[in-house]
Amino acid sequence: MGRYRTILRTPRVAVLITATLMGRLPFAINALAVLLFVRDVSGSFAGAGVVSGALALGSAVGAPLQGRLVDRRGEGMLMTLACVHAASLLAIWSLGESGASTAILAALALVAGVAFPPTGSVLRSRWPQLLGDQPGLMRSAYAFDSVMIETAFVSGPLLTAVGVALISPEAMLGLSAALMLAGTALFVAALPPSEATPRDEKARGVWGALSSPGIRTVALASFPVGFCFGTIEVGLPAFSHAHDSDELAGVLLAIWSAGSLLGGVLYGARPPRSPLIEVHTRLAVLLPLACLPLLASGSPIAMAILVALAGAPVAPLIASRNELVSAIAPRGAQTEAFTWPLTALVAGLSVGIAAAGVIVDASGWETAMLVGAVVAAVGALLVVSRRETLAPAPAAA
Repeated sequence: MGRYRTILRTPRVAVLITATLMGRLPFAINALAVLLFVRDVSGSFAGAGVVSGALALGSAVGAPLQGRLVDRRGEGMLMTLACVHAASLLAIWSLGESGASTAILAALALVAGVAFPPTGSVLRSRWPQLLGDQPGLMRSAYAFDSVMIETAFVSGPLLTAVGVALISPEAMLGLSAALMLAGTALFVAALPPSEATPRDEKARGVWGALSSPGIRTVALASFPVGFCFGTIEVGLPAFSHAHDSDELAGVLLAIWSAGSLLGGVLYGARPPRSPLIEVHTRLAVLLPLACLPLLASGSPIAMAILVALAGAPVAPLIASRNELVSAIAPRGAQTEAFTWPLTALVAGLSVGIAAAGVIVDASGWETAMLVGAVVAAVGALLVVSRRETLAPAPAAA
């Protein structure tokens, strides 16, 4: 783990990682907190689902817009976005208790999602600058970033559940707003001045970062991965229900995340031994292969073992994908470039969840997971067939 210690000892890095984690926790807190709060004030799960869905939609659609805004106006825009996000959450709390309609709450949730500041994408775009004299640590830095994402998504819902049980859902909305403001302020204060780089002409147009064929490849390949994740998120609860143990679903999902976290830690702990494109291609192919054995799970114990193995390639795949983005992003559009894989992943996740629900009802959880693995294999085939677009462009003379 010496590589991680070296990264954390690099000037500014420990503070930036702490601030980024504070800013990511609201993303993991908001979905459940908003759902439970709106259910309490409206008495309707349907209305709560609409508002929570609007929040997720805003986050997915808004991410590239936020990234482009930061690229063109500077990192100072992060604080503006954080204020809008926090104010929207507090408005949901205030107006929700006043009896506001679902439509109004959904509109506020949409604004909150659109205004979610992309601190994680900014940090990813700055790793080359932060580790400028230690380029050999880049792979470990992106792996560490993926581990932090898993940490946020494991701890966020747990923190929300405890807060709701001990206090109330609205208190978690307040905590989320406070974490967002404090984390973003700390992040902006610790961020080193950006290095002035000329902006690629193509990136100035309407396509922005998508003007790069490599960024298009990464974004397109991220959708099938998200779809696969969505089928697992539905398939595991369906498996648990089939074994008369609905509470088992949460345990299996946690084991899946733990497998991903451990895989990310081990991936980043080793120095690079193969070219990045080769590593990423192998991981893209490994993901569907690791998911296929889930179909053979005949007992909860077998599923627990297999789902941990299925999770192992997840964080390394995302880490290698982010490192690729760093290498191929158009100059002047780095922050936006990092948002497109996330947007595609979330879109795929949403479609995968919806499709898996239909498939489970019609054919069972095994078919849903099989479809997810097949779609992930299509994504791997896309990476293999478009490998040439993932090579960094030659430096300008």
